[in-house]
Amino acid sequence: MANKYFKAILLFAFIIGTDIVVAQGPPPPPPGLPIDGGLIGLLAVGVGYAVKKIYDHSKS
Repeated sequence: MANKYFKAILLFAFIIGTDIVVAQGPPPPPPGLPIDGGLIGLLAVGVGYAVKKIYDHSKS
C-alpha cells in the first residue's frame, strides 16, 4: 500500500516538475542594433561617389 502511494507521489512530482521547467516564458529579445546612422553615412558616400564618376565620365 505504501509503495502505491510512493509511486503516485513520485509520478505527481515528475509531472509538476516538468510542467514548471517547460512553462518558462520565451527569452528576452536581443537589443536593437543602431544601423541608422551608419546607413545614412554609407548612402551619402555612395551618392557622392556616383556624382563624381558621372562628372568625370562627362568630362572625357
